[in-house]
Amino acid sequence: MTKSSDPTPLFQHLDKLKETISKRQKYVKNEHQAYGLQLAEELHDWKNRSLYIRLAKTLDREILEKARYFVKDHSPGTIKTPYKLFMWKLRQIRLENTKS
Repeated sequence: MTKSSDPTPLFQHLDKLKETISKRQKYVKNEHQAYGLQLAEELHDWKNRSLYIRLAKTLDREILEKARYFVKDHSPGTIKTPYKLFMWKLRQIRLENTKS
């Protein structure tokens, strides 16, 4: 996905989610599984997809979305390991929430 100046409409994200669910329909039974698989695909970390499914099941979606958008806001090609940046930001957000 390329970075553009305009925000992407919500219906495009929903279409992508529906496409992901339809591709993996025999494996995906719950929404958190589809979201976890989508995260693994976006972060190019398919071998740890079960980790993302577990995070989607146990953590608040708002926290995951903040970390996800933090990674997406960086210029494509500048990040060699987006999954490490995602996990770092996720830890930072969780620490901020516990201090508050």
